[in-house]
Order: sequence, then C-alpha cells, then structure tokens
Amino acid sequence: MKQVAVIGAGTMGNGIAHTFAQFNYNVRLIDISQDALDRGLATIGKNLDRMVAKEKISEDDKQQTLDNLSTYTSLEAGVKGAELVVEAATENLELKLKIFKELDSLCSEETILASNTSSISITQIAAVTSRPEKVIGMHFMNPVPIMKLVEVIKGYSTSDETYQAVATLSEKLNKVPVEVNDYPGFVANRILMPMINEAIETLYNGVAGVQEIDTVMKLGMAHPMGPLQLADFIGLDVCLSILKVMHDGFKNPKYAPCPLLVNMVMAGKLGVKSGEGFYDYSESRKAEQVAAMFK
Repeated sequence: MKQVAVIGAGTMGNGIAHTFAQFNYNVRLIDISQDALDRGLATIGKNLDRMVAKEKISEDDKQQTLDNLSTYTSLEAGVKGAELVVEAATENLELKLKIFKELDSLCSEETILASNTSSISITQIAAVTSRPEKVIGMHFMNPVPIMKLVEVIKGYSTSDETYQAVATLSEKLNKVPVEVNDYPGFVANRILMPMINEAIETLYNGVAGVQEIDTVMKLGMAHPMGPLQLADFIGLDVCLSILKVMHDGFKNPKYAPCPLLVNMVMAGKLGVKSGEGFYDYSESRKAEQVAAMFK
C-alpha cells in the first residue's frame, strides 16, 4: 500500500498527509479550494522546517516529503488509484456521509475507506457504502507528526483483514495502533471530553480562573497541557461537536456541553484557529505555541 489520499487540508488533514509523505507514501491531499490546499502545504512546510532545525530530519528528508505530496480540488481525480483514503473533513455527520457515498462510487472496490472522525459512528458511516467491511476509523492525535497514538475503530461490519491492514500501516508510520470498538467518543474522547467540559464548568462556576485551573492539572496531575489550553488547541467547536455526539448517543446528562462552551462557539471564540479562546492567540503567540509542540 503506497498510494494514499487524504481528504481535508486543515489541521488534522495536513498533519496526516505530512506523516504519510514523510514515510515515503505517495499522498494526494484533497480539499474544495486551492487556497485551503496552499495553507495546508504551507503548514507542512513550516513544520518540516522546525523538524530540520531540531535535527530530527535532514533537508533532503524535507524535500523528499514535499515531493511525495500532490494536491487536488477534484475528489474524483484525487482518489483515483488510491489504495487507502483517509477522510479528515469537518466533524459533521451529514458531510461525512456525503463524502463516503461519493468515495464508494469513485474508488476501486479494493480501496480501504478510513475516517479520522473523533466521535462519529463508523458503523453509521459504513452503512452508506456498499463495502462496510472495508470502512474503518483511523483516529490520529494532534499534532499528527508528533503524537504516537492511532485509535483504530472497527465498525460493526469492519473485517479483521481491514483492521490488520490499517494496524500494520499505522506501525509503519511509527505510530502505536490501539483497537477500539465503535461507541460514541471511542476511548480518547469519551474520557478526555468530560474532563475538558468539567474544567469549563469549573471556570463557569467561578471556582478558579483559566490559568489556575490549567496549573492545577499540569502540576497536580502531571498533564503536559491544561484542559482549557488543550481545548483551545483541539478547537472549541470540535469539542462541542464531540460532546453533542456523546450526549445524543448515550442520552446521559453528564455529557451535556457547558453553557460557557456553547456561548463561546456561537461567539466565534474557537481557540487557536480563531485567534482567541480561553487564551489569546495573536499571530506571534500562536507561532510560539505551535513551535513548542515540535520541541
């Protein structure tokens, strides 16, 4: 398996494309606009420059990675010949179902269709295709080039052969695949999002301030990043979407999003991506934060 298509050039998509390309896969990065693709490639270039500066890769490695990437605004052209397609579009059920319906008609019947969804049912996604046995979750962590974990989520009909192919592929990317069954939030977000939501509730209730809450969790629980800062990096809109999926899926009030989170998303305060969330992210500050993640 050497031909990989990645749908979505945003934070997760460009990170996934970067990682595959760095390990010498031929990667087709697909998005609806050339501007989005150009931004994705610029981010990959900057992240590769940081890795060169840290002597983690050479200039030749950087150039080879970039040479392994090509971009497309046409889904049909981008997925042609792909042995694996990884969807990393917005965490929206209707959008993902639409994409997978199209992929099913455009891709070879042998192509594995994977979603980087952080909470949406793989079984539900697979149901809109004629190949549910070849649909799987491949949930990378952010930043993808650095983080080791890949949650490999089996839908109800995902075959063992598909799982083994994706688990083996993950290992070839120097990742650690962990098998997870198909329930809302899977493992990572089922545990992480209630913690983030509770941190927001703690702020909302006036128990402590943003820096104080994050400091308690960093120094008291040895977390590398406080939950409010982490929410900013994930994207508050993404956190809200995941909590809604879990709340709807489990019908349990403990997953109900905090009103503060809902209001911040409605106000466009989404974290790093919008320049403001629980913390301020001016361009210079944002650059410092992102650079720190690649140390």
